[in-house]
Amino acid sequence: MWPRCAAALLLAAATASQADLSRGFYTLLVENDVFTGSDHHYTNGLRLSYLSHEDDVAPYIRRFAAAMPFMPDGARLRTGYAIGHNIYTPDDTRAAALVPDERPYAGYLYAGMAVVAESDNSFGGILDTWELDLGLVGPWALGEEVQNNFHSLIGSAEARGWDNQLDNELTAVLTYERKWRHIWRKPVKFLDYDFIPHVGGSLGNVATYLNAGATMRLGQGLERDYGPPRIRPSLPGSGFFMPCDGFGWYFYAGVDGRAMAHNIFLDGNTFSDSHSVDSKTWVGDIQMGLVLSFDSVRIAYTHIYRTPEYRGQKSGDNFGAVSISASF
Repeated sequence: MWPRCAAALLLAAATASQADLSRGFYTLLVENDVFTGSDHHYTNGLRLSYLSHEDDVAPYIRRFAAAMPFMPDGARLRTGYAIGHNIYTPDDTRAAALVPDERPYAGYLYAGMAVVAESDNSFGGILDTWELDLGLVGPWALGEEVQNNFHSLIGSAEARGWDNQLDNELTAVLTYERKWRHIWRKPVKFLDYDFIPHVGGSLGNVATYLNAGATMRLGQGLERDYGPPRIRPSLPGSGFFMPCDGFGWYFYAGVDGRAMAHNIFLDGNTFSDSHSVDSKTWVGDIQMGLVLSFDSVRIAYTHIYRTPEYRGQKSGDNFGAVSISASF
């Protein structure tokens, strides 16, 4: 089964037949610390996204891509759209008063548009992504309502300190990242493994940083994607995958290091005096997980450890991410 599937994937990449490229990709992604038994800091992220099929893009997207630096000639383009919602809280959610030495409460609601360009080189695939997210933080983002209504539904204690959350602020952030796939890729008996380094950065009043890291994968059907998606800041993946008859799987592990210049969820509001903490410049993620592919569906689970993000933080954070992607 797998030699035939791998051959089909290679043929699809080589011929780029319209029959194989006639699908869009929908992804539901949930990140939550409930998977690791905690309830603080980055406590929940929800993102629903759509990514078009290959080269189904408007003319202005092509003009935008052509004007971008580092754009390879002949890159295959996709357009993506997303909506998302994140929640951040301090360690002590029982206190109604401000907890001065812990991170602020914050909700973040946003919508995003992305241009994704895939190209080939002598090592394998290259994936470039530009994404612009527009949104808001503060009471308008409904972090208190979402968290406490959900806590009421599951019988958990409410977070009492939302009166101390960040002030309302409109947000904009532009992110770029590049991934190289299949560098040093070698077959291991009936398995494949690859090495995917990445670099990137973000600029805006939500977050400004530079990042770099790498992911290693071991399994079958690695040609299908570039790893599972995550909510930024994070190790990158891909919202799309190559549908193929049969079952595929792989284990993966990766690291990402970030030099943070600004993080609104720690440094506080840009244009008003809000609660803040002394954020750290250097932050890193370590993640590992499993991806399962069934014909036109991909399911992934990732466990993430994030190093402390501000001075005085008692320990790093552990949380999980579950994504379901479908092509139709």
